[in-house]
Amino acid sequence: MYTEHRRGRTRRNALIAVAAIAVGGGGIIVVNVAANAANSTPSAAQTITCPAVEGSLPAIPSQAQAEVTSNLQLLQTQIAEANKRLASSAGQGGPNFVNNAILGPLKDKRVATLNRIATAIGRNAARPQGLDALAPCALTNAAQASASASATSGAGAANGARANGPVAADFVDIKSVTPNVVKPPNQGGASKGSFIARCGRNQNKHFNPDNFIVAPGVSNGAQHTHDYVGNLTTNGFSTNQTLAAGGTTCANNDKSAYFWPVLRNLSANDKPGADNNTGTILTASSVTIKFKGSTVSKVTAMPSTLKIITGDAKALTNGTGNAKASWSCTGFENKVQLTDKYPLCPSGSKVVRTLDFPSCWDGVNTDSANHRTHVVFPDGAGQCQVGFKAIPKLEYRLTYKVASGANFAVDSFPDQNHKPVTDHADFANFMPAKLMNKVVSCINTGRNCG
Repeated sequence: MYTEHRRGRTRRNALIAVAAIAVGGGGIIVVNVAANAANSTPSAAQTITCPAVEGSLPAIPSQAQAEVTSNLQLLQTQIAEANKRLASSAGQGGPNFVNNAILGPLKDKRVATLNRIATAIGRNAARPQGLDALAPCALTNAAQASASASATSGAGAANGARANGPVAADFVDIKSVTPNVVKPPNQGGASKGSFIARCGRNQNKHFNPDNFIVAPGVSNGAQHTHDYVGNLTTNGFSTNQTLAAGGTTCANNDKSAYFWPVLRNLSANDKPGADNNTGTILTASSVTIKFKGSTVSKVTAMPSTLKIITGDAKALTNGTGNAKASWSCTGFENKVQLTDKYPLCPSGSKVVRTLDFPSCWDGVNTDSANHRTHVVFPDGAGQCQVGFKAIPKLEYRLTYKVASGANFAVDSFPDQNHKPVTDHADFANFMPAKLMNKVVSCINTGRNCG
């Protein structure tokens, strides 16, 4: 653990002013500042940088994920507040002002936050040691920091630690994960059939960074690129009327909008792209859009124009309560599903994304203020809550052939660091009524159609 020596501050600063990879205002920064940098009065040309924490953490138990995520975000808030204080006090104080008034208090806050992270992990796994060594921060010239960030961003990508993620700790060898899949058995009255909507793999490259469900009427409302299949007109300005009039990539004149964030291949040569989404977009090897039944009852038809979302695009800051997407590898899906890690698959195996949608409808509304309360997930036994009825359960299964190594990531909002836990998907039902009735019939009579 880091020990603070009770010596002169110049001596202490010499000890902490070492080369460290640190996350500053959105970039990976190599900090190597002069030993007396913290003993100056604040200048508008300076910034505070701190050692990166996330990449130094061990695997985070699922029980600790929300608490750790919250404290990682708090560390970034603390840095931002310290830099704001640095800027507002430019020209003030004596030679020790920055250290006494800004860096010292910041270090104390970071020590407390790092201890909370270690404690959260330690409740369900081995407590990480040595995190206090990441508490001290340093002062550096902003222009030098920017140049260093640019020079090292490519190297960071090669090592799985990009400017805004993902980091090496976001990946795990699927063969090392203990099997965790438990499937509830069908009960009497279960609807065991299925229907597959055949809509392609977005070979026509229908992309945009919009989301007409969550951010209607806004261009770039998602700040990350979506893959679209189905309705050909889907964008941020889509309405029920435009979607109903649109063409489709799906069979059976299914004009529904099916979409999800793209997966990208990352390389050391990537340059920062729009909203920090970087890399080559990967076209899925396969896309299976399946409507399934309930384990306890028959299903009823979805109403036209029904909108449903699954997962949480901001799970890094919101917590994991709505994080429903999962990751696996072909050949492992029945044994291992991951929510907070990207899988490293063995040779010949493909990465699999599974996006299950909620399937209990309130029977009235086609949308709700938070886009969640009108269609919810059944309980652990498969039952819908009182007042809700089972509708066909939608599932997207996407497979990708990726190069070996920790070199892929899902698109995300800039502050979500491309974490696997932020994966999500959207759907709007514009099936003809006759087709929806066929879906329901196939599911309720135990047939596999589509």
